[in-house]
Amino acid sequence: MKKTSLFLLLVSITLLLSACMFPESERAENQIPYEDQLISVQNAVNQYRNTSGGLLPIKTRDMEVDQFIKYPIDFAKLVPANMSKIPENAFETGGIFQYVLMDVDENPTVKLVDLRIAEAIRSVNIRKSANGGRAPISEIIADNVYKFNYEVMGFDEEPTVVSPYSGRNLPLVITGSGEIYVDYSMDLFSALQDYEGDIEEGQDIRFLLYEDNPVVPAYSLPYTIDENREPVFINE
Repeated sequence: MKKTSLFLLLVSITLLLSACMFPESERAENQIPYEDQLISVQNAVNQYRNTSGGLLPIKTRDMEVDQFIKYPIDFAKLVPANMSKIPENAFETGGIFQYVLMDVDENPTVKLVDLRIAEAIRSVNIRKSANGGRAPISEIIADNVYKFNYEVMGFDEEPTVVSPYSGRNLPLVITGSGEIYVDYSMDLFSALQDYEGDIEEGQDIRFLLYEDNPVVPAYSLPYTIDENREPVFINE
């Protein structure tokens, strides 16, 4: 009986030490978009809006910023008045998600940005800077959208990001101005197979990814459909 108790004690100590030593940003609770946390933040945003005369608890951003990261939530305006604490998966507490608002004019809705994608893009930009701010082009994908030569840039393998929708490894692309974006073509192709609604050519179809998912397709270019109802980049 004593041996069993000692064994359990040692196991408990080991697990405790493992939890303490595990990198904060890699803990499971920091990487999952829990529904209850989203609901909690949404309720807090609604309360703040009701008591502030319609104002939103957001940080100020340049209006030219990507629509998916334009309205980050300012938790300093919500805690502790509208919620007890910041979610553990939020960037502010060591998590991998930036909480943002979408549809701020009609129906302010809490969504998430996966910051691991931003980190992957940052690593490419660092290599690009080391190359004089340029990225060698290996293929033309669409008008003003290119595949860059990752080997010449010093990467051992093609940089990719894990899709928050499908788990696929998605490639990165570059524009003529040197901006790096995620290519969601594969995910959009799958989403189009399941979507039964009407879509017009020229319409931005990225809503297919985040309409029923808490994560938005940040750091992406707009897409529409071609005559075969397949995703293509919108020429801007």
